[in-house]
Amino acid sequence: MRWDALFADMEAQLAASERLDLDAEIAERARVDAAAVELADRLRGSVGLRIRVHLASGSVFEGSLSHAGGQLLVLNEPRHQMLIPYAAAVQYFGLARLAVAEPSAVRQRLGLASALRGLASTRAMLAVLIARGSGESTLHGVIDRVGRDFLDLALTQEGEAPRAVNVRQVATIPFGALAGLRSARAANG
Repeated sequence: MRWDALFADMEAQLAASERLDLDAEIAERARVDAAAVELADRLRGSVGLRIRVHLASGSVFEGSLSHAGGQLLVLNEPRHQMLIPYAAAVQYFGLARLAVAEPSAVRQRLGLASALRGLASTRAMLAVLIARGSGESTLHGVIDRVGRDFLDLALTQEGEAPRAVNVRQVATIPFGALAGLRSARAANG
């Protein structure tokens, strides 16, 4: 009878040890998986949620996350859409724990410059937020041209039509200085 108890005890110890090893392996795999998650993946997993984004310049924007690309996000505010480069943000609140990888190789290559070129092609009136240390300034106008790491903004007075006669001057803005771009939401958006 003692031999039966001894073997049962040894089996229980072995099973417990195997369970601990399996638990440790699962925990390690979870850490490795979490380490591979990028911010863009977390943001894609939060599309449709109401989030809050704090910028390095001190501004805070809140809205429904409608797009998360490789380098930027788009928030739907009640009256505007806000394009925010990831580089301008310092904190996010309200993100889901879900991470969604970008399945399209084409969309992976589309970055901030691509989005800005799209805005330039529509000649949309924009308010462009420029980061300045611990604050920001706002320029109003239309994107004329987008280079590799800069954009040219044809400046107008706020509310003026984007016509050549209304352009006061052209500002060249490095991408690194962009805190965000605000445009009017489409009527169906």
